[in-house]
Amino acid sequence: MLTSLFALLVLVQTQPAPSPAPQAVPQPSPVPVAAPLPASATAFNPWDAAAEDWRGIPADELLVMTLSGDRRIVIRLAPRYAPVHVDNIRKLAVAQWWDGESVYRVQDNYVVQWGDPTEKKPQPGVVANPPPEYDWAGWDGVTMLSRRDPYAARSGYSADGWPLVGDGDRSWMPHCYGMVGVARDLAPSTGTGSDLYTVIGHGPRHLDRNIALAGRIVEGIEHLTVLPRGMEALGIYDDPKQYVRIDTVRLASELPVGERPRFEYRATDNPRFAAWVKMRENREPPFFTVQLGGADICNAMPAVRRTP
Repeated sequence: MLTSLFALLVLVQTQPAPSPAPQAVPQPSPVPVAAPLPASATAFNPWDAAAEDWRGIPADELLVMTLSGDRRIVIRLAPRYAPVHVDNIRKLAVAQWWDGESVYRVQDNYVVQWGDPTEKKPQPGVVANPPPEYDWAGWDGVTMLSRRDPYAARSGYSADGWPLVGDGDRSWMPHCYGMVGVARDLAPSTGTGSDLYTVIGHGPRHLDRNIALAGRIVEGIEHLTVLPRGMEALGIYDDPKQYVRIDTVRLASELPVGERPRFEYRATDNPRFAAWVKMRENREPPFFTVQLGGADICNAMPAVRRTP
């Protein structure tokens, strides 16, 4: 079991072949951070979202995990950026593979991990070793942060609300709070998606491009962050009695229509979001007396909300 966890601490020296670019989708022209605002936007804060900025997330991109005690966590999946891993995750959810499994690792200021702690449960129908969907060629960001960070030359957002970073040739998603990744063994293993983790502390950006990110928790992360910390190495619970039971994991599209959660992401391809980015980079008085002119992308994550 421990081998699949080493990737969350160790940067391997052997890198698999780069993954292909995500499927192309129509993208609007980039919006600069300093874009002028239309007159209609000045009636309220210029960074407030308009009604048309909220766009629905498809039901088959929402993964609903229920822990014992009716604690529900909703994950938005990222099939465009990690298509094979997400396909595996979908197959496991449809097969009800996670039902009765557990959260078995809680490492303070790092990650919470769940799946099969024995690593022995068969995973029928999944790709055993997907392509390394850690990064891809090109850049499809539409709104940029003003400054680079220590881990990437550029930082910005896809039109559909995913945080992106890149080096000019390749792009990837960053390990920010709430992002969901795929645990794996040492390379060339890439993980199947059966064991997943989410970031619960300061963004461990050293994991970028070393592990596939497959989504982001959009509701219920508090049910994971408040769990007791594991005292064994890597935050693993030393007593199986500490394991937190997973009752069910389902795609929202597999639930009865009346029980499906509905969420919307805030689109980033408009001047209102560009103004929001500028505001995050330059916090306003009276509380803030110093404006820094930049922001960590993990401190400027696009909003996701329940559909009103």
